[in-house]
Parts: sequence; structure tokens; C-alpha cells
Amino acid sequence: MSNATPAAPGGAPHAGPGGLAHLPLPLFAAPMGIGGLGLAWRAAGEALGAPAIVGEALLALAGLVWLVVAGLHLVRTSRHPEALAGDLKHPIRSAFAGAITIGLMIIAGGLTPHLPAAAALVWLVAVVAHLGIGVWTVRGLLIAPREAATLMPPLLIPLVGNILAPVIGAKLGFADLSWALFGLGALLWVLIQPSIIHRIATGPAMPDRMKPTLVILLAPPAVGAVALANLTGGFGAGPTAIWGLAAFFAVVLLTLFPLLRRIPFAMSWWGTTFPSAAFAVATIGFTHAHPSLGATVASWVVLATATVIVARVSAMTLKAAASGHLLMPEG
Repeated sequence: MSNATPAAPGGAPHAGPGGLAHLPLPLFAAPMGIGGLGLAWRAAGEALGAPAIVGEALLALAGLVWLVVAGLHLVRTSRHPEALAGDLKHPIRSAFAGAITIGLMIIAGGLTPHLPAAAALVWLVAVVAHLGIGVWTVRGLLIAPREAATLMPPLLIPLVGNILAPVIGAKLGFADLSWALFGLGALLWVLIQPSIIHRIATGPAMPDRMKPTLVILLAPPAVGAVALANLTGGFGAGPTAIWGLAAFFAVVLLTLFPLLRRIPFAMSWWGTTFPSAAFAVATIGFTHAHPSLGATVASWVVLATATVIVARVSAMTLKAAASGHLLMPEG
């Protein structure tokens, strides 16, 4: 491998062939996936009789992972500020800046039953920061239109991510703000996701390493169903209708499994974790409101699937970190 310093997309150079300069910004999707799974197991404890400790342990782990990843990125930024600048200029990697604040929202969700005052503070900080990231993202789209090839599912993270805020905020008493954030996230979802699907359907073809991010398309309807249920006091007609769309996307994505399983590990695989966990939360919520044997079995199957996905992607990430591949520049 050459020792020349490679240039990052957007013109910012990265230092050296490997090292902390190349710590992936998408690694912030790890606490999202782990924390989302923790919320799913917490919901399963309340509705399905699952062990409560599993969800609480996963949520605690998500908080720890967020702190570690954030700490490493602070060190990276102090040593290699040009590397972060390159990430923020990149049309795809920059979208994962939204994962930073979504992770904080999930941490607030983990704290809610135990330390509601602290949870409210963390949630408010996360919401304000996420809105800032969203404004910055939309501004970038308006002043520097991107090529169609860069319109990919991660763009949903900083914009439609607002739809997650009411899942936590409604339980903390922020009803009006949560409704406003739900409206913002839902409307951006309606505006942006069709453009992404149109780009995927008409080409150019997505690189194989990015295809796992197709699962992100499942997140907005799954999270939207839970958010609306929390805002309206139950899994009534509206949340059930949105859950139906999520179930449809889940089946479509399931048919892609033979294709996705052949794709080698990349950070894009973390894009499969949170949507899977969010769909588990939504399915468990639907089952709790509309109990039946079939719905209960489906809830356990979806929860088990999400657990396997998060465990497998976590294991692959640890393996990449141990081998040094996690801190290598993108190929």
C-alpha cells in the first residue's frame, strides 16, 4: 500500500494510509442500532413478558458505545480536523452526522424511566442539535445540488430522523413540541423518500457496499407508527396504517436477503440495525394493542431477527477493529 496521503471527497486530505484520521463517521450508527434494539427488548418486556434486564442492559451499552465513539471522534477532530471536514463535505457520509443526535435521543429514552429530569435535558439538547443538522443539510442541498447517484437512503437520517423525537418526547411531557417534530419528520419523509426510491429505480445502480442501506427505507414508517401511537395514546387506526406500510417494506427487504448476504462487511451494514429494531418496536406495539397468536409469534420472530442482525454486525465491526480494517481509508 502506498504511503501517499489520499484525498478525501470534497478536497480534504486524510492523513496516512490508516489510523484515527479514518475513524468512520457512520460508526455513530452503532449506538443507534444497539439502543434501538434495547428499546425493542424493553417493549417486549412490557408486552410479551421478555426479561426486562435485556432491554436495560442494551440501552446502557448503547450509551457507553455512544460515549466511546464520541470521545474517539473528539480526539480525531483535534488531531485531524481536515478529516472531519472531508466527512462533512461528503454527500453520503455527511448524512451520518444525524446519527450523533439520534443516538442521544435514544439515550434519553433509556434514561426516561429512571432519571426523567436528566432524560428531558438530554432529549432537548438532542432535538436542538438535530434540527441544526437538518437545517445545515437542507441548506447544502439548496446551494450545492448533488448528483443523482448520491441520493441514497442515509439522507433520511438527518431529516426524517425528526420523526423519532416524539417517541421519547411524548413520554417526557413535551406534547406540543413532539407534534411539531412529528409533522416535520413525516412531511420530509413524504418529500424525500420518493426521490430516493426514484433514483434507485432509474439508476445509476447503487454500489454493492451501499446496498445494505436500503434497509433504512424501513425506518420512517416503523418509527412513525410508534411515534404516532405515543402521541395519540395508543395503536389506533393511524399508527396501524403506518405500521402496515412498514410491514410491506419489511417483506420487500426480506426478499433481498439473498442479495445482501453476499455483500462483504462495510460500515453501511450498520444501516440495517436500527430500522430492524424500530420495526420490532412497532410490531410489538401493534401486538400489544391487537393481541393474537399470530401477532405474538410475529413479534418474537421480528425481535429475534433484529437481535441477530445487531449481534452479527457488532461482531463484524469488532473483527474489523481488531484487524485494523476499521481505521483504513475507504476503498
